Amino acid sequence: MIFTLIMQGQFEQAVLLIIVIVISLSFHEFGHAWTANKFGDNTAERQGRLTLNPVAHIDPMGLLLVAMVGFGYAKPVPTDPRNFNSPKASLWISAAGPGMNLLLAFLSINLLVATQVFQIDLLNGMGPFIFLQYMVFINLLLMLFNLLPIGPLDGHYILPYFLSRDNAYKYVRWNDQYGAFILLSLVVLSFLGVPIFSFLSQLAMSIAQYLVIF
Repeated sequence: MIFTLIMQGQFEQAVLLIIVIVISLSFHEFGHAWTANKFGDNTAERQGRLTLNPVAHIDPMGLLLVAMVGFGYAKPVPTDPRNFNSPKASLWISAAGPGMNLLLAFLSINLLVATQVFQIDLLNGMGPFIFLQYMVFINLLLMLFNLLPIGPLDGHYILPYFLSRDNAYKYVRWNDQYGAFILLSLVVLSFLGVPIFSFLSQLAMSIAQYLVIF
């Protein structure tokens, strides 16, 4: 998406989109780190990840991939399950990243609506309007994408808590064997033009309307 904007000469929008992605990924990873710390594991804090500073979270290659193909990654937040003080710590730590994206989307869309309703001059220009639109869409897309229960995505840590013990064990083994390959295949197919993730985009836009409280 960023590469397409640049090729079309829409440099300002490309810069805004990069800023939105950096902010969204940083908040996502901070959510993991903060929640892990609350559940007794200070591994991320000791490694300087308990911060909103993008430098601590952004992986240059992952960000480049976002610019080129629309999919990328940030630096994974390190955790040590031996330090967890709850049997459900992994569930909440994993959910915290997508949850942070949902919070950003909620705040952004309501700020966007408030700007129109109350005519807030400071935010009423085209730049802030596009920025907030990107914040809503990108964060909802990140949330939905990371909730997919395949590969290393957050969803693969969450799903086992909703399965029986036997099925959870089978699922974990299956995902360890095939999850990363399936995820990579989906990304490659999407890059080749197959609308693999178009459903997520449509779902993100549908969810947005339910976040407005005005």
